[in-house]
Amino acid sequence: MSTSKHFDKICCIVLCFTLVITLLLMNAESFGVLAAGKTMRYENRLFDTSRVHTIDIVMDDWDGFIETCTNEEYSVCSVIIDGEAYKNVGIRAKGNTSLSSVASYGNNRYSFKIEFDQYDSTKSYYGLDKLSLNNIIQDTTYMKDYLVYQMMGQFGVAAPLCSYAYITVNGEDFGLYLAVEAVEDGFLTRNYGSNYGDLYKPDSMSMGGGRGNGKDFDREAMEEMFEGFEDIEMPDMSQFDGMTFPNMGGIDIKAPDTATGGNSNNRTDKVAVNFGDKGSMGGFSSMGSSDVSLIYSDDNYDSYSNIFENAKTTVTDADKDRLIASLKQMNEATDIAEVVNIDEVIRYFVVHNFAVNFDSYTGSMIHNYYLYEEDGVMEMIPWDYNLAFGTFQGGSDATSLVNYPIDNPISGGDVSSRPMIAWIFENEEYTELYHQYFAEFLAMFYENGALEEMIDTVSEMIAPYVEKQPTEFYTYEEFQTGVATLKKFCSLRMECIEGQLNGTIPATSSGQSADSSALVDGSGVNVSDMGSFGGGGGFGGERNFGHFGDGSRDNGTISDAPTAKPSGDTQIPDMPQFGGETTSPDMGDMQEPENFRGGNMQTPEDFREGNIPWSDKFGGYSFTPGTSENSGDTSAFNRPSGNAPAGFDQNIMSEGISSGNSTATTLILLGISVLVLAGGLTFAILYGRKRY
Repeated sequence: MSTSKHFDKICCIVLCFTLVITLLLMNAESFGVLAAGKTMRYENRLFDTSRVHTIDIVMDDWDGFIETCTNEEYSVCSVIIDGEAYKNVGIRAKGNTSLSSVASYGNNRYSFKIEFDQYDSTKSYYGLDKLSLNNIIQDTTYMKDYLVYQMMGQFGVAAPLCSYAYITVNGEDFGLYLAVEAVEDGFLTRNYGSNYGDLYKPDSMSMGGGRGNGKDFDREAMEEMFEGFEDIEMPDMSQFDGMTFPNMGGIDIKAPDTATGGNSNNRTDKVAVNFGDKGSMGGFSSMGSSDVSLIYSDDNYDSYSNIFENAKTTVTDADKDRLIASLKQMNEATDIAEVVNIDEVIRYFVVHNFAVNFDSYTGSMIHNYYLYEEDGVMEMIPWDYNLAFGTFQGGSDATSLVNYPIDNPISGGDVSSRPMIAWIFENEEYTELYHQYFAEFLAMFYENGALEEMIDTVSEMIAPYVEKQPTEFYTYEEFQTGVATLKKFCSLRMECIEGQLNGTIPATSSGQSADSSALVDGSGVNVSDMGSFGGGGGFGGERNFGHFGDGSRDNGTISDAPTAKPSGDTQIPDMPQFGGETTSPDMGDMQEPENFRGGNMQTPEDFREGNIPWSDKFGGYSFTPGTSENSGDTSAFNRPSGNAPAGFDQNIMSEGISSGNSTATTLILLGISVLVLAGGLTFAILYGRKRY
């Protein structure tokens, strides 16, 4: 027993000190202390990446479940994870384009979502409420998603945990899947603590079949629209520079020399096609509305419907007001640190831009990311990288992809169109920090060979499962080729980024255009060997139209064309995909209308009346067959009287009439002008006589 006369005072002081510390901890965030994540028990169980895990799905009527997978409705099942059984849990198919793709492919290898608390709110897998089982479609390497998530997590980004799992159904082999931590309650608690903020998954795409993200997508229409795109030969279309086709949802065509902004060494054999922000075409709608781009427009909730309607947490009007205010301040680029988690977002874009993923926020579709906001501070959470490493575009020459500039990494627009990344390049301090983090990234994964070692380790671990699985999208040989291609691509990409950081390779598209000799040669890398958009059952499983996408760095989609411009009689590509309504062929070397029907250009039936295709759609413009000894069969382009349709530039059309034989066309036009003038004078004389 203490006999100190100050014992009572000491006890009071200790008690008061304890109360003060407790209050500080309870209100830490009010004093600028960030909430810490929480270690979850599932982290070192299912998400132990040193081995392939086992998951057995037990269902009484598996075949009946598979038949209704596209409905995305939960069914009851039991799952046995590494020998531990969980009964009465929910399972449903998941996915966007992959969902409809699997159905069309005639394969039952869907991606699945396991919800442990679907029927019993007290259930979880060691604290994990929901688990995604990805079928690894469009990925011959089986590891594009895995690698990016691992690099993100190791580099300090809040990223989903993942591991490989071999799935069996009622004890029978099914296939190798990637088990991914769902970005929901468990993820939020692990990364931000129990008192986490708000989570959104902005998306405006109406394609795919994913729940809430395009269930009405017409796969057959999409497939038909892009029939043959991988093999078309594009003519010289510089005559169309600046033209907009209003009936195609705001799509416009940019001339070859200006379309790529110099991104492909001033190649004139490419044509850029830009999709309008609010237009629609063949099932696409709103490819990149302003809210999913995180652009501030006004203070109305409806202006951000693609964000708020895709909230993953319960949000109030106060939450909406706070997010809109943060977006406004970020767009104004004032006091960015008050509304953006600087460190996390820069680290996110370092890994993201290394991975060259066009199916994302930096691509033309502008989706596949989560937005997290807490107390007005926003950050990005990565999602869906199965089309990373340039495979959204595909192609047999990876030069433009491995050299993709890190200082303007936006496809389908410019940096200013993506405010969540624009602030990095609008402030010299942040740009330097971005470059510093890129150097740290190279040191972590490239200079010590860590990424290559990771690829080798993972491929060796999963190879036996890839080989033995009864369901697959690719052969074992394609898997081996894909892994080898992935290693080569990553090595060249790292080499190029190192050059961009030290100044030997330009870090912008304009700089690379001016000095193409410094670029890393990627011509020996066939990106499509790693899988691509539409590959592996993506749209029928047989045809790969991976060139649809973001081949341009700044101007939407680029279709690879021949290495030289066509000469002589230009072969217009078969383009029934566009309905013929607003598609115009090369004006410089024009096939006569009759040749359109028997040649490569199949004009729609409703425009084949007479010898004047499309005349009503072009406001009366018509073609007159003609010949030219220099350019073969050509056609004169007749301008009608009156005004052309809205958005149709008559000057461009008249300027582009002839590039093959200007003399012949000039004479034709002169003759037409004389006829029109004579007709006008005749009409005026006759009308005048009748009147008087």
